[in-house]
Amino acid sequence: MKLYNILVVLILCSNFYAGTYAQTVNDAPESVLSFEEYLGFVKKHHPLMKQAKLTLTAGEATLLKARGGFDPKIEVDYDRKKFKDTEYYDQLNATFKIPTWYGIELKANFEENTGEFLNPNLTVPQDGLYSAGISFSAAQGLLINERMADLKKAKFFIAQSKADQDILINNVLYEASKAYFTWLQYTNERNIYSSFVENAETRLSAVTRSAEVGATASIDITEARIILQNRRLHLEEATLKQQKSALAVSNFLWVEETPVELESNVVPTIPSLEAVQLSLALGGITEVEQAIASHPKLRSLDAKIGGLTIDRKLKRNKLLPKIDLQYNFLSTQYDVASSFNTANYKAFVNISFPLFLRKERGDVRLANLKLQDVNFERTSTSLVLRNKITEARTEISSLSSQNELVQAIVKDYITLVTAEERKFELGESSLFLINSREQKLIDAQLKENQITTKQLKSIAKLYNALGISEENATNL
Repeated sequence: MKLYNILVVLILCSNFYAGTYAQTVNDAPESVLSFEEYLGFVKKHHPLMKQAKLTLTAGEATLLKARGGFDPKIEVDYDRKKFKDTEYYDQLNATFKIPTWYGIELKANFEENTGEFLNPNLTVPQDGLYSAGISFSAAQGLLINERMADLKKAKFFIAQSKADQDILINNVLYEASKAYFTWLQYTNERNIYSSFVENAETRLSAVTRSAEVGATASIDITEARIILQNRRLHLEEATLKQQKSALAVSNFLWVEETPVELESNVVPTIPSLEAVQLSLALGGITEVEQAIASHPKLRSLDAKIGGLTIDRKLKRNKLLPKIDLQYNFLSTQYDVASSFNTANYKAFVNISFPLFLRKERGDVRLANLKLQDVNFERTSTSLVLRNKITEARTEISSLSSQNELVQAIVKDYITLVTAEERKFELGESSLFLINSREQKLIDAQLKENQITTKQLKSIAKLYNALGISEENATNL
């Protein structure tokens, strides 16, 4: 009878010992969500992916606003005063201005002023007075001014917005990948404990029947029951972790702006390393220096440095004296070009210059400090990124070797447990030794599961360190 019970245990457990936990995972699921399908949903529907596009749109709006500083402008001033049938004055001043790049502004003007109490210097011919001229700054504001600086900085802001968009996309996909791999790890862990719980239940049943006929000591029932209770406890813990990780994955699953919750029968599957690299656009990236040079964090800092450089030029320009000049040709006939000549004109000169320039010199110092600060940040960031990439690549290589070793260990433990079962069949072993060997196998399979997940996460870590997004992957 004892031999019969042992054979029952061995037959029921043989299917498990014939393969690893990965095979159990592949047999168990009713509905599989692959990593490629999952990441495809994230890329297409996640709100943060759409939010990333808003960053670039804001940069484009800023550029449009800066270009508005060079838009032509029409100004009309009309002022009239009449009291007790007396027209004091009636003034009309219409101006058309065209700003240009180097602080130069083209201007056309029409004036028509009448009235009994009109200021003498506003007196114009009866049909009005036309003028055409130019205004510009001879020193401060000629080579760079607020309009020019805003437009140049807006172009750098566009580049910075594009880099920030890439950073946001990269971080979203990295966090989504980590969530999937954690879900995969705890799902595998649950399946491992589930299989061994079934094994412990079968063993407890066999030992109980064997003790009933007197072929086994009753204390073996207690030992078998303790093992079963421990494994059920581990299974419950693993199930809780699996459910929590599934909820974390659900945070990244959206369809048409509607969040999606994973069903209980949906499980992950172990992707190949090549599939993960392809999904994360890592294939073919070999030049680390090129990847670092095009990293979105450095591109964002470069754009920020460019904007601060323009700001410093503007501050330095304000150290120059302010000399505003205007010259306008006057005529009563706008449609006769020859009527505009140097004999009839209106000119204006304004010169101002602070004696101590304390405000201007302070602004220049602050601009220099801001620029130095960002340059230091860029140097530090470049080193950190290089080290992160090296660390991720080293980790991938090491985990690959560890994975090969642990697979061999699992295989040997399966052989060892099977041999212990045979010795028990011949009366040369005990239930304690079998459980002890089996626990070592459980630990080895859990370790294999952990290393496999770490290897997948290390690839995602490399993806994050390289700062890759769908848009900039083709440039590497």
